[in-house]
Amino acid sequence: MSLLKNIFRKKEAPVKTYHDFWNWFETNEHMFYDVVKNEKNIEKNFLNKLSARLGELRDGCYFLTGMYDSDKAELIITPDGVVKNIAFVEELVEASPTIANWKFTALKPELDIENVSINMAGYTFNSENLSFYAIDHKNYPDEVDIIVVHDNYDEKDKSVIVNGTYIFLDNYLGELNSVTTIDNLTVISKEQAEKELIPIAKLKDYLIWREKEFIEKYDETRYNTENDSYSGLEAKLKNGRPLIAVINTTLLDWESKASHPWILKIEVKYNGDHNNGMPDNDTYESLNNFEEEIITELKDIDGYLNVGRQTADNERIIYFACKDFRKPSKTLHDFKKKYSGKLEFIFDIYKDKYWQSLERFRPGL
Repeated sequence: MSLLKNIFRKKEAPVKTYHDFWNWFETNEHMFYDVVKNEKNIEKNFLNKLSARLGELRDGCYFLTGMYDSDKAELIITPDGVVKNIAFVEELVEASPTIANWKFTALKPELDIENVSINMAGYTFNSENLSFYAIDHKNYPDEVDIIVVHDNYDEKDKSVIVNGTYIFLDNYLGELNSVTTIDNLTVISKEQAEKELIPIAKLKDYLIWREKEFIEKYDETRYNTENDSYSGLEAKLKNGRPLIAVINTTLLDWESKASHPWILKIEVKYNGDHNNGMPDNDTYESLNNFEEEIITELKDIDGYLNVGRQTADNERIIYFACKDFRKPSKTLHDFKKKYSGKLEFIFDIYKDKYWQSLERFRPGL
């Protein structure tokens, strides 16, 4: 009889929308609550099932769970620091239903520093053994470059100490602030420190001050590329194949680059082996149409600047400098669905406040 039940058991509906996912969760929430409250192999009986179902909708989500208080379980959904997945996690939690025994949280929340202590591989990370100072850059005045000092830093365990420090900051600052307010982070020993050390408990106030200063300076900055100048650049790859780039040189000389600190990088694959790695006429037209469609969605006046593109070796890479990361994330995710089976591409979004990763396109360099 049990065999017949397994054969004829109703198959779970596929997860295609946020609504589908939360409907599935509500159907199983009593079982999940019991698993979390009574610690019944949480990873196998809860988190792995969540990951599989949500993976039908989109990859890149991770979960933390536990009892929020004596009666309520909490599910924290995190992109684990991947910028292009932040908007997705926020939207997913925003779409969550109200369930009496559950609290749903997007991104790791910030905590009082007294409640943050991370133990990892024999090392502790807390306010007692972490301190910091900031580096000022004359040529990059808006860059937030933080040096964190761990009292027990040991070079042979560098990866553990760096990872533990990042986890500490995610919990202390909150994941969103940790990702968006620090441009560069280096972890060193006391012996390597070159400036007076500041207690890590003061880092949050420092970052709030820097972010307020930055917003006041750039919040109203907008740009229109209509009358900009463009340059065509040619080079050869190590394999001898040609590289052609078209770059907005007016933008590269712009003094307010920091107002658009997020770089959207789109890598489009095509088959150009018959043409020395370059697209044929039909492919070239398709690539240009694809780029124009992105430009239509991500307008310069709204804070999304098409800096340029390079084409070489079966790949076109398109670059945008963006005022924020949420809309580009959603737009390119929608395009992935729209162009599925028609165009192969991946995208990433990273912070580069002064567009240093694009300096190689400056003519003469």
